[in-house]
Amino acid sequence: MQKLRNALNQILNVLTGVSFLVMVAITTWQVVARYILGSPSTWSEELVSYMFAWASLFGACLVTGERGHMNIPILVEKLPEKGQKVMAVLGELIALAFSIIILLIGGTQITKLAMGQLTSSLGVVVGVFYFALPVAGVLNSVYCILNIVDIFKNGLPAQGQEETEV
Repeated sequence: MQKLRNALNQILNVLTGVSFLVMVAITTWQVVARYILGSPSTWSEELVSYMFAWASLFGACLVTGERGHMNIPILVEKLPEKGQKVMAVLGELIALAFSIIILLIGGTQITKLAMGQLTSSLGVVVGVFYFALPVAGVLNSVYCILNIVDIFKNGLPAQGQEETEV
């Protein structure tokens, strides 16, 4: 299980990092084209917007894998260890349900709907860019399942300690 988590983390880290670097390069080109060359680029802003969506979703997947998603620990920390474990699993199940219902199922539906539309500047099928939603749904689901297995197998990290990758 840890090998799968590490492989996913490495792939997503590379994809997110490369996406960020490409966005910086394209945005720099956009500024140069507009203010130095006097000929604004029509495609760059649109591409950066779509790449930002992909990079954000990949980053959210990484956060899910680290169990860093939003939580309010003030009440949970007052529970006994078994209660904390139950709440941690419940949180993962809620994240799993969101990933499956909203990202995977909803994302698949909107991707199908957008397959008949072209982007205005790039001339690419919009569904290609929306495909990030079901991909993120699958990745988040995998991470949630890995997190639940880890909670049952290894328990929760001690108070104030972060989980570490092996």
